[in-house]
Amino acid sequence: MPEKSHKNITCEHCGVRKEGLFSNLTSGEVDDLNCHKVCNSYRKNQAIFLEGSFPRGVYCVNHGKVKVYTIGDEGKEQIIHVAKEGEVIGFRAMFSGDPYKVSATTLEDANICFIGKDDFLSMIDTNTHLRNMIMKELSKELGDRAQFITNLAQKSVRERLAFTLILLQKVYGEEPINLSREDLANFVGTATETLIRLLKEFKDEALIEVHTRKLTILNQDALIRIGGAVK
Repeated sequence: MPEKSHKNITCEHCGVRKEGLFSNLTSGEVDDLNCHKVCNSYRKNQAIFLEGSFPRGVYCVNHGKVKVYTIGDEGKEQIIHVAKEGEVIGFRAMFSGDPYKVSATTLEDANICFIGKDDFLSMIDTNTHLRNMIMKELSKELGDRAQFITNLAQKSVRERLAFTLILLQKVYGEEPINLSREDLANFVGTATETLIRLLKEFKDEALIEVHTRKLTILNQDALIRIGGAVK
């Protein structure tokens, strides 16, 4: 179970709220959101929700990174998204009424706010802008998933790694990319041994810099050319 946060973060003073679905709420709506959310601290590698369980609400990432993934037939993870601060996760399953098709687990110590299902659906019913933002997010996700499947099916592992590093740079911003080799391999869709070999190649080609598990991109344009990523 998550630990109750002692940070007492209010939605009004949340530094990342304006980067996500709740960016254009009025002051009254922000107050209402704050009254209905609960913030919790999660340890690294702690599950937020699991594939097959039924959604109870949505989760807004205040601090930390979260991997969203599925489990294959052989028990291997396939990471499909890394959520950063300001993102809301877990709301898609609520609209279908089906169990989660994915799991979510923290990649580092995190602070995550929870909003119950009934409260969130009520906000959507009364807030046209929020409803439009969710439709836009769902549409974007559909495009992202189509591109993700195309990458797995048509790109080489080297190309997929380059593409993934560009995606992760957008998640981590100015910070080094900080993923375990296993998680990075599960995002790229390859064996850990293959990933390590390709990282060495990228390092030798001066495309990236490696400090233990942390990666810094040195030549973004070259990685974009290799992976076909959009800058």
